[in-house]
Amino acid sequence: MFTTLRNRRLAATAVGASAILALAACSNADPTGPAPEEGDGGETSASSETVVVGSFAFPESQILGEIYAQALTEAGLDVETKFNIGPRQQTIPALQDGSINLMPEYNGNLLAYYDTEYEERTTEDVDAALVDAVAADDLQVLDSAEAEDKDAYVVTQETADENGLTAIGDLSALVPFKLGANPQFAELGYGVPGLKDTYGVGENAGDVEFVPIEDFGGPDTVAALVDDTVQVADIYTTSPAIKNEGLVVLEDPENLISSQNIIPLLASSVYSEDLESTLNAISAELTTDDLIALRDRVEGDEKATATQAATDWLTEKGMLG
Repeated sequence: MFTTLRNRRLAATAVGASAILALAACSNADPTGPAPEEGDGGETSASSETVVVGSFAFPESQILGEIYAQALTEAGLDVETKFNIGPRQQTIPALQDGSINLMPEYNGNLLAYYDTEYEERTTEDVDAALVDAVAADDLQVLDSAEAEDKDAYVVTQETADENGLTAIGDLSALVPFKLGANPQFAELGYGVPGLKDTYGVGENAGDVEFVPIEDFGGPDTVAALVDDTVQVADIYTTSPAIKNEGLVVLEDPENLISSQNIIPLLASSVYSEDLESTLNAISAELTTDDLIALRDRVEGDEKATATQAATDWLTEKGMLG
């Protein structure tokens, strides 16, 4: 069974969730060392502090943590890992107290942690807002990746072809239809209310029949979509089911759903030019399709370890010798 983004969002933004898999050993080292010296202009050119990479308690985050850790080790930095930590209520304090000093994050959810009423939606706007938001905790972000793991309105290829569906607004041609998603989706701003307010879909009573499905875009939701119990579903963009079932993610030109790009979040004390260039190079290569493939290897039938999946991806991209 594939872990879904809504479960992960709840785990990463609200209450703690049970650990899914501990795919890497935790480090017990105390990463508290002398602060790096400042160079000209106040910018740190090198850090003597050990880079301790953390992760949330779900496989995708642990895979990303492994990618960061292995690439930084290859770049000659002293690296340790402390994975499977829990929600942001644990990871942000860990970044502040030095238990960890680097995390793979999701830009939209990270901004929501600091500003629950944020209005930014595009990658560029969210990233820009994050700079000041995290600085209050002496943290910083680097370049975000193209890769996103976020909610999406999804239909089958057959439904898309028969109704000319390519974007969310095209769902007006499908009404009436059933929409399957987690129960909260009926009230979320990017859920049923946003579908009406932003795209004018569901303006008439009975246009959209909401069908709550408890597995947050998981196998039950996918099955309901494939067998036509529902015609539209909220499934997350790195779900391997999108490719395995030949599903269609509808485009969102009005940015109803905020960006959720992968972005490195680090303590300013550990910053170095080598760290920045290494992580920015990863972000420049990492795509949503890559995340799907990595998750499929680890969570699917192969049951590859996060370590091996990360090694193979970095090798393929020429980042490991």
